[in-house]
Amino acid sequence: MSLIFKQLFERESCTYTYLIADSDSKEAAIVDAVDIMMDRDKALLEELELDLKFIIETHIHADHITSACPLKKYYPNARIVIGMENVDAEACSDIMVNEGHILNIGKYEIATIETPGHTIGCISYLVENKLLTGDALFIRSTGRCDFQGGSAESLYDSIQKLFKLPDTTEVYPAHDYNGLSMSTIGEEKKFNTMIKESYDQKAFIKNVNNLNLGLPKKIKVAVPANQSCGLIS
Repeated sequence: MSLIFKQLFERESCTYTYLIADSDSKEAAIVDAVDIMMDRDKALLEELELDLKFIIETHIHADHITSACPLKKYYPNARIVIGMENVDAEACSDIMVNEGHILNIGKYEIATIETPGHTIGCISYLVENKLLTGDALFIRSTGRCDFQGGSAESLYDSIQKLFKLPDTTEVYPAHDYNGLSMSTIGEEKKFNTMIKESYDQKAFIKNVNNLNLGLPKKIKVAVPANQSCGLIS
């Protein structure tokens, strides 16, 4: 039997949700689940007869609301997982992870890699050769650095850490706005317009400072909601 790996898309915020499971034990994890897609995600879990063990967040999102707590109502044994630096979410999370933490689903290990910079508590997750980069590393781009505790210097260092992984490592971001679904570390080192392997920190910081992006439409609702794992007061 093999690893189940599903990439799921939400159009409004261009968010990718990932379903990871051991087809033998049926233990599963969902990463960056979106509230308005919960019915889709529940239906897929039920169809595949999976036991949801972990509800994982790469960071506190500003553009959509997580379905972490709502999902847990249906899967009460599932554990909500978020980076240790996200202190605002400590009350609603079950596991606060940092560098090197291992989450086991059946015979597979999901390893955590701290990748702050987009926000203070960003975590990337590695299972086999598949790297879920959240908003740290996109396909041919990177996350912005003007949200909670963001830092272009920190993001540069985080991506340099990811660039040390084998070139064949597959890159799966939390968002894509150009119709792309995955890349590899080797491709991003060569072609990423924000942070090619040849760019130094100074060049990257200049690129980040020149982004001039507007705020996400849902930021005023999404950030506080996600600090409580999807519970809206």
